[in-house]
Amino acid sequence: MLQRARPLGLLVVVPILTIALLLGSVETGAAQDKFIIVQSTTSTQDSGLFDHILPMFQKKTGIEVRVIAVGTGQAIKNAQNGDGDVLLVHAKPAEEKFVAEGWGVTRYDVMYNDFVIVGPKSDPASIAGMKDAAAALKKIAAGKALFASRGDDSGTHKAELGLWKAAGVDAKAASGSWYRETGSGMGPTLNTAVGMSAYTVADRATWSSFKNKVNHRIVVEGDPKLFNQYGVILVNPAKHPKVKADAGRAFIDWLIGPEGQAAIASFKINGQQQFFPNAKSG
Repeated sequence: MLQRARPLGLLVVVPILTIALLLGSVETGAAQDKFIIVQSTTSTQDSGLFDHILPMFQKKTGIEVRVIAVGTGQAIKNAQNGDGDVLLVHAKPAEEKFVAEGWGVTRYDVMYNDFVIVGPKSDPASIAGMKDAAAALKKIAAGKALFASRGDDSGTHKAELGLWKAAGVDAKAASGSWYRETGSGMGPTLNTAVGMSAYTVADRATWSSFKNKVNHRIVVEGDPKLFNQYGVILVNPAKHPKVKADAGRAFIDWLIGPEGQAAIASFKINGQQQFFPNAKSG
């Protein structure tokens, strides 16, 4: 009787263990699924903004935000490939095209700051204090002063190219001479500029958080053409069914709502506000 009872006991125990393991894996899977991927720019990451605001969002919703920080052009390509749930970048024409072509649902303004031209204290192009950014770049080109460009199709690179166009200068024709393209993010490009005693265009927040300024400083700022708008878009789940639409919308709603906008405004470096929320209410 005892020998016959053992198989019965095993028959009872094995299914219970199997069910427990299955339930455990389901719970683990559910916990692991409580995150979204945001394709964004190096400026929002390198400045420290995400480190400041994302814990607030996760505390409120339980949703973790995992950021892939690359240049805006690459972030848009990644989102088009379905490698993310939300896109947060700063190149409005490219963002609007992304939505118009059906890759994104709706674009929302989130915040803005500005670009600055930084350069060595020696200021070989004599542009310090100028308020016309295009005119300043024209002087850099005329004097063949070294200039470090990101050259990576980022939002900052797109803005820089727009300034060269406004200046009537074909900077790319000088590639490899006084005009040097790094093909990298803002931090590495700033390091290159400092190392070469070159000028560069940077977003103010990354410059503010940059630790290796040495003798570099802001030489041109305040031109309306240096305005830097950020937008946020949900990747279209109709194009990519794996997009976590509900969680992505929750993040966007928080970001453009009162709490997210206040969180953005509260981010400061050395006591100075770096991003200015401007989501449209209603």
